[in-house]
Amino acid sequence: MKTKELTIGAVLTALSIIIPIAFGGVLGVVIPPFSATITAHVPEMLAMLVSPTVAVMVGLGSALGFLLKLGPVVAARALTHAAWGAMGAVLIRRGMSFNKVLFVVLPVHAILEGLIVLPLGAGTYMAGVVALGTVVHHTVDALISMGLVYAMKPAMKRAA
Repeated sequence: MKTKELTIGAVLTALSIIIPIAFGGVLGVVIPPFSATITAHVPEMLAMLVSPTVAVMVGLGSALGFLLKLGPVVAARALTHAAWGAMGAVLIRRGMSFNKVLFVVLPVHAILEGLIVLPLGAGTYMAGVVALGTVVHHTVDALISMGLVYAMKPAMKRAA
């Protein structure tokens, strides 16, 4: 991993840990059994633009942040971010646009989070609620991420 990738990955990982801890109450939405922290997916989505390795690193950081704030069930759901993030990063490397990738990985993200709660005693109804909530949460964070990428494009061109 190059120094620039590692640095960006470290910043995004720090954000993925801090967001649930610092903003879980303010930006948190709870509709049992579903919970969401708005913006929590943004570091993962931005990490997909860097590399698959960085996407995995940020996903692991997200799981740690949620473990510290909300416990092992939500941390297990957050751990799935590493999988769909790596998938998205690979698709971007293969030439798919960022915006399209965000929506291609959405069903993977939702299904994985729904499946995570099944062995933890949730019934199929609860898993469905988690999956559906994840679709809404992912979409909100995807729109935020697209806005950030659009806003940063001029600065990225100058930095290159």
